[in-house]
Amino acid sequence: MKNKKIREIILGKPLDPMKSETRHSMALVAFLAWVGLGADGLSSSSYGPEETFRALGAHTHLGLYMAIATAVTVFIIALAYNQVIELFPTGGGGYRVATKLVGPYLGLVSGCALILDYVLTIAISIASGVDALASFLPLGFQAYKLWAEAFFIAALIVMNLRGLKEAIQILLPIFLGFVATHLVLIVYGIVAHASHLPELVPTTLADTRSLAQGIGWTSVAGMLLLAYSQGGGTYTGLEAVSNNVNLLAEPRVRTGKMTMFYMALSLSVTAGGIILLYLLWDAHPTAGETLNATAFKSIIAHMGIGSQLLNQVMLAVVLAFEAGLLFVAANTGFLGGPSVLSNMASDSWVPHQFRYLSSRLVTQNGILVMGIAALIILFWTGGQVTLLVVLYSISVFLTFAISLFGLCVYWWRNRHNHEQGVRWIRRFVLSMIGFVICAGILAVLLVERFLQGGWATAAIIAAIACLCVYIRNHYRETKRAIQSVDNVFASQPFGPETGTIEPDPEAQTAVFIVGTSRGGGLHALLWVQRMFPGHFKNFLFVNARTVDAHVYGGEGAMEQMREDAAETLEFFVDFCQSHGMASASYIGFGTDAVEEITRMCERISHQFPNSIYFTSKLVFATDNWFTRLLHNQASLAVQRRLHLEGLQMVILPMKV
Repeated sequence: MKNKKIREIILGKPLDPMKSETRHSMALVAFLAWVGLGADGLSSSSYGPEETFRALGAHTHLGLYMAIATAVTVFIIALAYNQVIELFPTGGGGYRVATKLVGPYLGLVSGCALILDYVLTIAISIASGVDALASFLPLGFQAYKLWAEAFFIAALIVMNLRGLKEAIQILLPIFLGFVATHLVLIVYGIVAHASHLPELVPTTLADTRSLAQGIGWTSVAGMLLLAYSQGGGTYTGLEAVSNNVNLLAEPRVRTGKMTMFYMALSLSVTAGGIILLYLLWDAHPTAGETLNATAFKSIIAHMGIGSQLLNQVMLAVVLAFEAGLLFVAANTGFLGGPSVLSNMASDSWVPHQFRYLSSRLVTQNGILVMGIAALIILFWTGGQVTLLVVLYSISVFLTFAISLFGLCVYWWRNRHNHEQGVRWIRRFVLSMIGFVICAGILAVLLVERFLQGGWATAAIIAAIACLCVYIRNHYRETKRAIQSVDNVFASQPFGPETGTIEPDPEAQTAVFIVGTSRGGGLHALLWVQRMFPGHFKNFLFVNARTVDAHVYGGEGAMEQMREDAAETLEFFVDFCQSHGMASASYIGFGTDAVEEITRMCERISHQFPNSIYFTSKLVFATDNWFTRLLHNQASLAVQRRLHLEGLQMVILPMKV
């Protein structure tokens, strides 16, 4: 069986990016976006509330404040990020906000933090999911957790390579099962203690005053702030919608806001409700169990539905759905991470290959990088959820703080804009409150957990940022060199001829594979004329444009790409015909430029059998693995494919 057929069986048949119905069929409505993007936020209820409650120590009565604060904070951050969706309807989220509203380098920091955030989304979700499964498995399973986590990451990689919507539809039953089981347990757990609820508030206030008399109000406030910050992982994932607005169905802004509402409501009810359950059911840490498992076990036993065996089965089902949702949440990292990488690739912070789509119209390179990076972090940390939560929370709240600061700057700059009216005041205040909350949590986490992993987060983000600066400088120098070549050939005069000269299919034909650089195309044309004077009678130009993530998701970007490609080819044809040379052009679009060029060249060879193919290749003074990584080797790949088909191709060096 051929490799191509095996690939189709595993990943599915190729999709045509140029068909409008393809984009329509892949776009996510609010409900599916809630499943695909909201699972990250909702799943944080499996570990965020536990971290909050554990930080309270013996003073569990303070959990009531944490439950209320958690629910309120979720809505504050969600409402603030609705503004991001409005201002940046093509996606990009925190990276675009910081880049456009504050500056490119703060945007870089936000982007690096987001990349780490999504890698950790995968790592922590898989680790927490396996921990949830291990809660009802024998203790001997603990030694195999890391290998189980590696298996689940590999499975998610394959699912996401098949396509965005396919992955979400497979995971949909798990998501709905989690929502249903946890909603029932939360409602029952609260109703079962309904008689205690009226006295809960006065009792909590009395216990708080008693505690303050012993240790002081400052210490109580510090304890609450630490617990609140420790549970910062609860709010992770709320930014996912703003990062991936380009994946949503039209109208994107409205769909994004509706998705954000679903996320905020479900997370506030679930996370706040679980903290309340810990308090009402007197949950305490138990070896080999999550705090959720301990609380749910007590609630299920209280229901009195059946025997102890049935109770264990029910608990296993609940925990299985919890673990399943964490795996669904890990999938958010495979959606959001590649999206951030493609946006950064558009700005040349990371290799341009991260913009390329696979035949299934997913950013394949980004998916693979996110999965491999998550595996590395899991094996480095040993899958310790507590350590992962620290790394995760710091990276998330760094992004939150920068994004919300950018919103504050935007509304302050536009305060005199009459179209905004008094609306800017409300939005500025909302953004400022969100910024203060997120910056405060970030500061506490850095101070309290610097030696427990905070330093690693700072070091990783700094290392990624330094690498990105180096990559961008290289691309900038390369672009400058290419522009200098374009400038040299821009002065090439057109000839006096004005008529159209059709190519003769039987004549000797030079076929030039050109890109966006007019200088590169003219360099190849003039080189061939100089080396083979009078030999070629036909001059054909072939251009295959890559439909990447930036083009496919951008508003009007596809049409603009068509116009640019047609204009470039028209320039070459007009230049040749003005000098009395027969000329024509061919254009193609696809996710794989090599595949598309090969296909067009094969068609040309049937029409013009006496053809030789030419293209240019950038040659660097210092050629190494790094330059080969940053610049795709399309010319070499095309040459190999054409040689296998019996077609002759020459690569002309263009030194930069």
